[in-house]
Amino acid sequence: MQLNVKARSFNCELSPRALDLWNPDLRAALESGTDTITMYGIIGEDWYGEGVTLKRVDAALRAIGDKPVTVYINSPGGDMFEGIAIYNRLLEHSQEVTTKVLGLAASAASVIAMAGAKREVAKTAFLMIHNCWTYSAGNRHAIRELADTMEEFDRAMISLYADTSGQDEAAVEKMLDAETYMNGANAVEKGFATGLISSSEVEQAPNGEGAQAHSARKLDAALAKSGMPRSERRKLISEIKTGTPSAAGGDTPCAVPTDKPRAVAPDVSASLSEATAILNSIKGLSR
Repeated sequence: MQLNVKARSFNCELSPRALDLWNPDLRAALESGTDTITMYGIIGEDWYGEGVTLKRVDAALRAIGDKPVTVYINSPGGDMFEGIAIYNRLLEHSQEVTTKVLGLAASAASVIAMAGAKREVAKTAFLMIHNCWTYSAGNRHAIRELADTMEEFDRAMISLYADTSGQDEAAVEKMLDAETYMNGANAVEKGFATGLISSSEVEQAPNGEGAQAHSARKLDAALAKSGMPRSERRKLISEIKTGTPSAAGGDTPCAVPTDKPRAVAPDVSASLSEATAILNSIKGLSR
């Protein structure tokens, strides 16, 4: 679950596990003319300039008008505040909202899934809830302050999940601490979902998102582990996408020095090795 707090200048990144489990090619088998909104990517604007945003959801709801709406979700999560804003916008819709999880609704995407009066999850799909987490650097005072700030976000999520599911807050807190994945039946049992959706509603996209785009998202997560700032990651990935040579030069995956320890990543060399492998796979796909 990603946090952008400009005053403190820190980010909570996507969970690497959620990103690995996410299959971006799952889609809904939609009938033409249905009043639906599809959320099949990162919550908030990603480094492609894409993603599920409040602006896009608001425009879709205005176009649908005073009618019931179905929201299909398959997302590894993303920006927490964007997710909360979308959740609140869906709650304000004048007619019934149904949310349907096709593959994965993790982190910020699971918040959006809670906006439905009807909340359905496929038998083989998953909801994932967890505490906000981040890569950070600073002295002990800054890190303690960061932890206190993040605790406030976690308390807000606990309240939201508890109110929706009917679970008590202590139980929900334990689930967030454990980073809990719930399949469809488990989500229904715990009150996070109101029912299951049939397998006939889920299909594999014929063209898919593309291996290159999915690998690029994994590269972004690996570079985040190495401590590379988000602005630098977006610039690098944009250069890879457009074929523009990186300022880092050659085959270097990023501008993070490997001869200096960084507090943000205990195993920088492993993160950079992972990033290099993903980068090479992207280059191979683009040939």
